[in-house]
Amino acid sequence: MHSSRTPSWIPFLAILGAVTFLGLGTSWAKLGLFPLVGAEGTTAVRVGFSALLLLLLWRPWRRLPGRADLRVIAGYGAALGVMNLAFYLSLQTLPFGVAVAIEFSGPLAVAILSSRRPVDFVWVLLAIAGLALLLPFGHAVSTLDPVGVGYALLAAVCWAIYIVFGKRVGHLPAGLSVSLGLAVAACVAIPVGVAHAGTALLSLPVLGVGLAVAILSSAIPISLEMLALQRLPKQAFGIMISMEPAVAALLALGLLGERLAASQWLAIALIVGASMGSALTARPSAKPARQPAAVPGQAGPAASAG
Repeated sequence: MHSSRTPSWIPFLAILGAVTFLGLGTSWAKLGLFPLVGAEGTTAVRVGFSALLLLLLWRPWRRLPGRADLRVIAGYGAALGVMNLAFYLSLQTLPFGVAVAIEFSGPLAVAILSSRRPVDFVWVLLAIAGLALLLPFGHAVSTLDPVGVGYALLAAVCWAIYIVFGKRVGHLPAGLSVSLGLAVAACVAIPVGVAHAGTALLSLPVLGVGLAVAILSSAIPISLEMLALQRLPKQAFGIMISMEPAVAALLALGLLGERLAASQWLAIALIVGASMGSALTARPSAKPARQPAAVPGQAGPAASAG
């Protein structure tokens, strides 16, 4: 009942704030951590601190789920860890907004494949058109680094897997599944970061920026997403969160000086349109289940890569 009394602009501002803080955190990571510890080290400190913060906040050890759910959470967290690694590796050579747009093809594919209605083919065509403008097909179609594109596509696949596993533990409290999933993701990311950056991860500048990035790109966005999810239908939430690639591109332009070609802006617009259209026309489920905080539409931006 209280959601009907909530002004409509509050959940909108919450989602806008979530994707903005996520973009700020990722931009800061690329600017401040990449030169010090590389993409692998950046992922390790970001995911490690994010997991620590959420474990302290939710204290999941007080009510651990059963073995079957723990196995699903292990798969969910492993996919999350690889997704974060792949996404940050893609940022070494790809503009932030482009990497997010390519990564968005993962949740978009899950949303579209779960339905067989004719209108979904419209969103498929929009997404394919956007990706065709970005991916390095043919001899001179794209100036993007193929390795970076490969990492972004791997992140998209992992995001899709993460959503599938996340839905299977949708009956659990959001904080429980996300905090345990991030703990597993940290077990995946930290050894890779240590192998790459070694003791540089323990330097005060890296730890300080890493903690700030974790707060900006995980703690604050997840809190804002939960606020919005309590006040919005899942469909409306998915539509609003779909603006993340565009927000990422704008933040990268202002903070990182990453200028995109007109065709790349058009590609991002097509992918955002496909994501919004898919969420807008999604058929509501008969029995809405509680979803983990980071399963979109939802870009799990906060717990995921971004």
